[in-house]
Formats: sequence, C-alpha cells, structure tokens
Amino acid sequence: MNQQVSPHTLPALPYADNALDPVITASTIGFHYGKHHRAYVDNLNRHIAGTEYADMSLEDIIRATSGKADKAGIFNNAAQIWNHTFYWKSLRPGGGGEPPAALKEKMEAEFGSVNTCKTVFSAAALTQFGSGWTWLVLDGESLKVVKTANADLPLTTGLKPLLTLDVWEHAYYLDYQNRRPDYVKAVLEKLINWDFALENIP
Repeated sequence: MNQQVSPHTLPALPYADNALDPVITASTIGFHYGKHHRAYVDNLNRHIAGTEYADMSLEDIIRATSGKADKAGIFNNAAQIWNHTFYWKSLRPGGGGEPPAALKEKMEAEFGSVNTCKTVFSAAALTQFGSGWTWLVLDGESLKVVKTANADLPLTTGLKPLLTLDVWEHAYYLDYQNRRPDYVKAVLEKLINWDFALENIP
C-alpha cells in the first residue's frame, strides 16, 4: 500500500510542461496540471482535515469513500488526483508507435491486432458522453478497454489500470476546441506511453 503523509501534495510532472508540444501545448498543461490538478489537491486537503481520512493514502481514501453519496466531495477530489497523476504518466514525449513485444502479444491475443485495440480504445474515448476517462485495464489476465464518467476509475471495480486518456474538455479544449477525435488520434499516434502500460502489468 502506498502510504502518503497528509496533507497530500501535487505530484511533479514526469516531464517539462512544454515536452508534449505540439500535441498538447504548454498552455494546456499550465491550466490542466497547474490549475485543475492542483485544485483537486487543495480541495481534498480541505475536505479531509480533521477527519478519519486525514492520514490515509490516496488509494485508501478512494476505496473508503467510493459509492458513498455523503462523501462525494472527498471521493471526487481524491480520485481526480489519482486519475491525473496516472494520466501524466500515460503520456510521454515521442510516444505512440509500436507497443513493447509483451504488451503487443496481449493486445493481439485479446483484440486480434494492435490496431483493433487502438480502434476500440479510441471509440470508447469518443463515445464517453460528457466528462470522463478511457482506460486500458487488466481484468484478471484479460486486457480490456473501459470508460468511466467524471471522477470514477477502475480501481473501485477490481480492475488493474494500465494507462488512461483524459476526455474531460479541459484536457484538450485550448488546443483542439471541440475536436475530441483529433485529440484522441494525436495522443494515440504521438504521445501514448505503451512502456508505462507494460510496467503496470504484474
């Protein structure tokens, strides 16, 4: 279990704020990471101060508050910190391309081909109504694509996240306006971090 000392802090980006240019610009990173992600951290610390959750790790808070309507404020902020931290790691400068052999083998076994897996992933991202996330996950030994709304995440349903794509509008609107398909295509072709996905396979 990853224990974390409260108060929770904003994790550092794994690269410079202009490293994903031009697919995701430094301007978008400035707002998305510098404003949105930071706000989730600040809000969570405010919500949990003096409560039973104050000294819990992020994952413990998420599991303890999932599905509890009276704890939605805590869950949403904790889950969004976790989701965003995972999202930044799911991207890398010079990403995309061919997945590592072990991941490619799993994709081919489950979907028939890497391209089919990417097509299913893209379709999930494009059909997520409103705000949410698209995930490549392990369900036991099986590779799956799932999507979640708002702050929801696979951790609460026993799935193992391998990588994610943020499809909240603030993730792409400055760069792509309402063209979510262009954002999804560009990330899959040029930024997706297949190595990170492989690292998350037990």
